[in-house]
Amino acid sequence: MNYNAPLIISVGQLNRYVKSVLDADENLYNLYLVGEISNFTDHYKSGHFYFSLKDEDAQIKAVMFRNNASRVRFHIENGMRVIVRGRVSMYEAAGQYQIFVDDMQPDGVGALNLAFKQLKEKLQKEGIFDPAHKKAIPKMPRRVGVITSATGAAVQDILNILGRRFPLAEAVLAPVLVQGEGAHEQMIQALKDFNRTKCADVLIIGRGGGSTEDLWEFNNEQLARAIYTSEIPVISAVGHETDFTICDFAADLRAPTPSAAAELAVPDASKVQSYLKTLQTRLYREVSGKLSEERYRLSRMTEKGVFATPALYFDNLRMRLMSTTNRFYSIQQRTLQEERLRLRENASKLQSLSPLSVLARGYSVTSDATGKIVKSKTQLSVGDDVEIRLADGKARCSVKEIV
Repeated sequence: MNYNAPLIISVGQLNRYVKSVLDADENLYNLYLVGEISNFTDHYKSGHFYFSLKDEDAQIKAVMFRNNASRVRFHIENGMRVIVRGRVSMYEAAGQYQIFVDDMQPDGVGALNLAFKQLKEKLQKEGIFDPAHKKAIPKMPRRVGVITSATGAAVQDILNILGRRFPLAEAVLAPVLVQGEGAHEQMIQALKDFNRTKCADVLIIGRGGGSTEDLWEFNNEQLARAIYTSEIPVISAVGHETDFTICDFAADLRAPTPSAAAELAVPDASKVQSYLKTLQTRLYREVSGKLSEERYRLSRMTEKGVFATPALYFDNLRMRLMSTTNRFYSIQQRTLQEERLRLRENASKLQSLSPLSVLARGYSVTSDATGKIVKSKTQLSVGDDVEIRLADGKARCSVKEIV
């Protein structure tokens, strides 16, 4: 047997061997690597990240699978310098070694801080934080919607202050998670429910203090957009006075604490009552002064003119009536005279056209026995009786001859 014969293996065998060597090296199993991201590809359907890490001397392929990629809080960009933790192994099918990334952090700044900064810049460019879009908080709301945890101290502080400051306002609580996975989804749904049912005039959304991780659900992009599109004004009260979240910038008003949010949501009833009393006093003073002024004017007016001598008023009316009567009489006389003249002219015209006038000039009118006017001799026969009308009477005759 020839033991010096060369070993012939397949490509697959070689890649599997190299992979086994890399996988067996403990130094490559939990490795921290720093470099600059390039060729970044985000497969939205699969959720996996594919990219390269490089420095001034070399580069290495990298992959971050969906279950690990979903925990990355910041937006990955080419050229970003990061620190990754993972294991180096061989991808046999491609014949290349790469790092399988389990965790990624930005180099020089915290991941949450970077994610906060990136989202803030993005929404600010879109106008989500524009003061011109902020809605005014109603001065005297009838209902105050509260979106927070039902078991936290914040809800008790809010309810106590609302009841003390303005007991006329009704508090409507929407209990939600305020930290942990899925908390932002419950808060978004609560915002939608309030806007759909219109059961509040102003909304308070928030929670008590906590770490950056505890408050992180209030930095959710979808929650910020839901606050921006809410038709009901929203007051944000997340954490302590020094804590700021994306929710605070998107809201119509930011309160430093949940207690302060309750004070901003409703007026102080005692101050409202004091203000109303002041208005009542001013109104009474103004009305009393106006009444005194008008009484004085009325008394001055009754001391002169028709108020002092009422007969003057009736004398003036009497003179106006007489003047109107005289004008009416003059118009009546003139009208009668004009109508008489017209009547005389028409009578003269009728007189000139009257048949009696013709008879008076020597003419006569002959009618037969039936009273029909005889206009032609053909209407007559010898022996017919006729009647002749003259200007001063009638004559009955008999026809003796027709010529």
